[in-house]
Amino acid sequence: MISVRALFRDCLPPLAVRWLQWLRGGGIRFEGQYQNWSEASKHTTGYDADAILAKVLEATLKVKRGEAAFERDSVVFDQAEYVWPVLAGLMWAAARNQGRLNVLDFGGALGSTYFQHRRFFGGLADVRWNVVEQAHYVKCGNAQIAEGSLQFYPDIAACLAEQTPNVVLLSSVLQYLPDPMATLDELERVGAQVMLIGRTPFSGTSAHHLLVQLVPASIYRASYPMWVLSESQFLSRLAQRWRVVSHYDEPEGWVRSQEGLPFKFEGLILESC
Repeated sequence: MISVRALFRDCLPPLAVRWLQWLRGGGIRFEGQYQNWSEASKHTTGYDADAILAKVLEATLKVKRGEAAFERDSVVFDQAEYVWPVLAGLMWAAARNQGRLNVLDFGGALGSTYFQHRRFFGGLADVRWNVVEQAHYVKCGNAQIAEGSLQFYPDIAACLAEQTPNVVLLSSVLQYLPDPMATLDELERVGAQVMLIGRTPFSGTSAHHLLVQLVPASIYRASYPMWVLSESQFLSRLAQRWRVVSHYDEPEGWVRSQEGLPFKFEGLILESC
């Protein structure tokens, strides 16, 4: 039976839900306006804390054992939920390669997107899912999470030494890199036909903005620098190498920093030119 609380929440528009989360201190917050990564980092705890990895590992193991449907940012969910644009992009790439899917999942934690969508991979001729992550994630992933199709690598070069990806996946990761454009340059040399960019914050301004994201203790207590990318500047940069096949809204929708900067989480399906 659906609780009154759940029914009330489902009837509210997303903006009202985020406002209530803010009042309760349970929502993710964004604040500040920093000139460079070094300055912003002085005001954060960082993303490489062992406590974060421990929570992500615990959640991922529950998913792998079948005790939860999927996890996102260390939070487990009991009912399946799919990111249909990402899944469409993955299947499109596989269809272009005789049913073979080889993914370079940059910043993919312990395989969150792989486990969330793996039930759809059964009919493909071959699946290789390669997560490129921080060293402590890679060590943990290869020791406790890796399986036949899922492997972990410490950098792009190590992945390419063993794999030939036809898809690059960047899900909620570009904004947390010191230099997102430099990483894009490196990933373009992978030679993949398809690139999927998801859960990425964009603004309508002409310049990128550097904020600090604060994660509530209900998820895990942490803070880290985060870019809000100028959509026009970003798309202009991509146009040199990629064609936009689909541009879609993410569930996070519109957000506003404490200083009043409005930005929106969006996703892109891209095809190499």
